[in-house]
Amino acid sequence: MTVHFIGAGPGAADLITLRGRDLIASCPVCLYAGSLVPEEILSHCPEGARIVNTAPMSLDEIIDEIAAAHAQGHDIARLHSGDLSVWSAMGEQLRRLRALDIPYAVTPGVPSFAAASAALGAELTLPGVAQSLILTRTSGRASTMPDGETLANFGRTGATLAVHLSVHVLERVVEDLTPHYGAHCPVAIVWRASWPDQKIIKATLGTIIDATQGERGRTALIMVGHAIGAEEFDESCLYAGDYDRRYRPVGTEPRFPEGTE
Repeated sequence: MTVHFIGAGPGAADLITLRGRDLIASCPVCLYAGSLVPEEILSHCPEGARIVNTAPMSLDEIIDEIAAAHAQGHDIARLHSGDLSVWSAMGEQLRRLRALDIPYAVTPGVPSFAAASAALGAELTLPGVAQSLILTRTSGRASTMPDGETLANFGRTGATLAVHLSVHVLERVVEDLTPHYGAHCPVAIVWRASWPDQKIIKATLGTIIDATQGERGRTALIMVGHAIGAEEFDESCLYAGDYDRRYRPVGTEPRFPEGTE
């Protein structure tokens, strides 16, 4: 018996891995975070499966549900939105399962920042503009931020920022980042990336507050950085005609002659 933690993707029911879909179909028990996981994904559950919405449950109740299924010898599909590596609360569940000696496995999913980037048609790391992406958030009731992990500190890097769970404090985000990126720096807010009711507002740090007209909502991602929508950037050497690489030797003395590994 195994508890399969599965990243269910950012919202669109078909943005789930083949492995995740097949695992759901093989598990007689499915626990899903109903506040963010679309119910369409539950159509992959086998007929007669026990399906439990964990949104109103405490951690103790969730673990009790898993332990009961384990005692009956059932595999479990545990669905979380996006990818499990960030802000999923998976870590505390895994710690409990290790203490109970209950086996588990993790299947990654499409993260929300990737869905937002796709919706914007944007590459977040452009040569000569930005080569780093920082996933962060602001402090909230559920989790506070460590002292050094501030928007100001991250802003000093000039990297592209994907600021999660923070649209309700947009004014503070703008205040903290403007000194480092400038008022003309592009900003995009993507609400419910990949869902049917997805919404995008593009502006700058200087205009985004007026552009949103007080709209905040809940499930939104704030993308900040000069790579967003940029047209002035260097071309990568990767596809340059004179760039000598293993799969395209160039010149009379290529670094990787044909036929070598």
